[in-house]
Amino acid sequence: MTAALLSLTLAFGLITGQFAPQQGASEPLAPELEVRVQKLGKTLRCAVCQGLSVSDSPSSMARAQLDMVRELVSEGKSDQEVIDFFVSRYGEWVLLEPKAEGFNWFVWLGPVALLMVGGFVIWRQVQQGPPASQVPATAADTATPSAPTPGTSTAADDADPYLQAVRRELER
Repeated sequence: MTAALLSLTLAFGLITGQFAPQQGASEPLAPELEVRVQKLGKTLRCAVCQGLSVSDSPSSMARAQLDMVRELVSEGKSDQEVIDFFVSRYGEWVLLEPKAEGFNWFVWLGPVALLMVGGFVIWRQVQQGPPASQVPATAADTATPSAPTPGTSTAADDADPYLQAVRRELER
């Protein structure tokens, strides 16, 4: 009984087209129009792959988007009208290269600003030279001052609250 119901459901679905395989891509247009379609497809982001253009993506969603581009171009829409159609449907996110306006300026200028800041930091480090602790000792610097005895402390040690706390703990 279950097999019969399943067979009837499958047959009904195939007859009505509900379980039909996906249709292939639409027919290519004239060469000059197809070049426009591919160029526009390179500027639009695939909704599934997110890192690929509609022209480069193998997903069925990208094929459907490219078919929509092909349909709009065949209707005589301009490139800007096709892009506006996709932006109105998916938002500005669909553009692989967002427009350089408003908040998007941070996307365009952020890497340049980071390179400039990094270059400035490197330049400052080169100008200052190595820290004094890494400078090689000269003949005048080789005379060693007397080392403090373990029981005595220097002024810098007395100012350090951590060392004072450690000494108090040791005295207990």
